Amino acid sequence: MKIEDVKKIGVLGTGVMGSGIVQVFATFGFDVVVKSRSDAALKRAMNEIIDGKYGLKKGVSRGKITQEQMDRAAKRIKLKTDMDEFCRDVDMITECFPEDLNLKIKVFAELDRKCPKRTILATTSSGLSITALAGATQRPGKVIGTHWFNPPPVNPGPGGVGAVEVIRAPDTSDETVGVVKGVLEKCGKMAIVFKDAPRAYGYIANRCFFALAQEAMRIVEEGTATETDVDNVLKFGYGFPIGPFELSRYLAARGGEPKRMRLGER
Repeated sequence: MKIEDVKKIGVLGTGVMGSGIVQVFATFGFDVVVKSRSDAALKRAMNEIIDGKYGLKKGVSRGKITQEQMDRAAKRIKLKTDMDEFCRDVDMITECFPEDLNLKIKVFAELDRKCPKRTILATTSSGLSITALAGATQRPGKVIGTHWFNPPPVNPGPGGVGAVEVIRAPDTSDETVGVVKGVLEKCGKMAIVFKDAPRAYGYIANRCFFALAQEAMRIVEEGTATETDVDNVLKFGYGFPIGPFELSRYLAARGGEPKRMRLGER
């Protein structure tokens, strides 16, 4: 498979991450089929894609895309609740389920049975073993990780380029890596390849951030600075967009990580 062969992409899951990824693929010219268990969830996802904080309408109002581009992107998105219909004729699938390895293994085994042999199977995991997911399929060469940063439609890096970590397992083929990198780069992302390390949770970004967060918590617990002090030093000294404690509170408010992690926890 070549990059130009990827015409139709499936996105499995309609949370904040899944909806954002659908929006990105559709905006950059891919036909996208998105699956959830209910019509209500699909409707909420489309509302987020069109009217959300980082949705298509915001893109138009900020001059990032035109009204015509928005209309074309919306028309490229098809909604499905049936897995067989979802898997039909897709060139690549991005799975966006919760960070549960056993759940993802079951999902990948089902996708492997139902998708065409050519289909690339990607996960948005932020740290789980891609090797384990590949082992649940009969196509390990076509299994890969794509760790997107939240929110997917925003490109905060230098020159407006957002990063996506691309994680290859030992059996992931060079062809698969090349195709996935090409798709992401077409979407304005910088694709950074990481070799799967199954014994460690996290890839480049999270493993580095875990180390920083541990030391930040140690500083606060020893009483030498406050959470606000640490956040401000990292934001105004190093240019971080958000401090570790602010991020923890933000994730907690959205049902993510605990509001206050104890030293030694990840």
